[in-house]
Amino acid sequence: MEALLRWAAELGVSDSPSAPSPSSCLGRSLLIADFPDAGGRGLAAARDLRRGELVLRAPRAALLTSDRVMDDDHRIASSVASHLPRLSSVQTLIICLLSEVGKGNSSNWYLYLSQLPSYYTILATFNDFETEALQVDEAIWVAQKALRGIRSDWEEATPLMKGLGFKPKLLMFKSWIWAFATVSSRTLHIAWDDAGCLCPIGDLFNYAAPNDDNSSTDEDRDDMMHQETNKMLDQTDFDSSEKLTDGGYEDVNEYRLYARKRYRKGEQVLLAYGTYTNLELLEHYGFLLGENPNEKIYIPLDLDLCMIGSWPRDSLYILPNGHPSFALLCALRLWTTPRNRRKALSHQIYSGSLLSVESELEILKWLVKKCKETLQQLPTTIEFDDNLLVLLCKLQNSTSCITEMNRSIFEQEFAPFFRFHGFKLDCSIHSKLPVRLLRSLERWGLAVQWRCNYKRTLTKCIVHCKNLVHELSLQQNQQ
Repeated sequence: MEALLRWAAELGVSDSPSAPSPSSCLGRSLLIADFPDAGGRGLAAARDLRRGELVLRAPRAALLTSDRVMDDDHRIASSVASHLPRLSSVQTLIICLLSEVGKGNSSNWYLYLSQLPSYYTILATFNDFETEALQVDEAIWVAQKALRGIRSDWEEATPLMKGLGFKPKLLMFKSWIWAFATVSSRTLHIAWDDAGCLCPIGDLFNYAAPNDDNSSTDEDRDDMMHQETNKMLDQTDFDSSEKLTDGGYEDVNEYRLYARKRYRKGEQVLLAYGTYTNLELLEHYGFLLGENPNEKIYIPLDLDLCMIGSWPRDSLYILPNGHPSFALLCALRLWTTPRNRRKALSHQIYSGSLLSVESELEILKWLVKKCKETLQQLPTTIEFDDNLLVLLCKLQNSTSCITEMNRSIFEQEFAPFFRFHGFKLDCSIHSKLPVRLLRSLERWGLAVQWRCNYKRTLTKCIVHCKNLVHELSLQQNQQ
């Protein structure tokens, strides 16, 4: 890591708000730190930071992009050009990335590439056991679809890579999916390439979900006033060093990243990559959040309900607090309205107004029934999943926790897991699992965590709707 920091500093990567540091690219605003309970390795504030303050800059020369690699290697450039427009921008960047990996320490990017993770936990890396552990049909379908798409891209690009003389190991699907996961989880947006760019040091930031509350504190408003003052006093300095965004590639020919809120010294500095549900985070980045303000849970709906009105299917969801979305509630109101009255009442429904206490009670009771049915169709309960997560965590350190399991958990979950991997369990106290199983345990744990969150949201919806039914029933009785 020290060698990587020196190399990045030579390329002009710096956390200095003004002039780049002469010896290291970090130490002025950021420090590399470990956050075991919040993303692992990340970047901490080296000092108190204001919201919108510039914390990292990376010139174009430091960005690993398709055009940069092809400028240095005309064989790749001509091969890619001969396969356009069939190749996507992501396929092109993956080919360029694998080409640099194949060069070993002769690659200009060797110090950066050697620090990349050796494996990822995005959905496409899940094996059949881990995918089925998601339990929910929608999530299983998303994982399977992602894997099919990546495999199709690999098959399409393989002849080109063979023509370029890639080593056999780099031609394997395993290498392709590693490169895809690197691109999916670590690239930053650039205007000239849809695949994005890999930004050394810049990809060490961990994720924070976008949230409108970030600008609501008194301290943040003070920072905004401070920035407005700077803008009036020195327009050039404000425009180049302070913004209220997470970052982007700017006219000064460098990628610039900014503090998304006020940070105290030692706190982890986070970036918002975008607005994602937990399933989307798992699909693209390989992690999920325990509390995700952008979470959406979908339940099985009748086709005529999904097609009624002008609401798209992805707007019919349940929020993390258990409340149905505005579109789902409106769609249910229209769906339960007799066909001959829908046109007359549509304006009232689209405005979000309830039609009557009786119809609202019918809708809420339907939601309770649907959520209960969905939960009952899943193989395990929330309580079972919670116990399983505890055991999965313990098993990553020692197989001795197997003796703590009740028979149900072992037979339903762990015995099939070991059979799937063809592994004979040794329960001796000092026994450790092989690396391949530890990685599978990590992915399995993510699947269990996702389905557990899914079930909790359905449970919250049941409670929320029952409370509303009680309130409306009281109103109805009083009338």
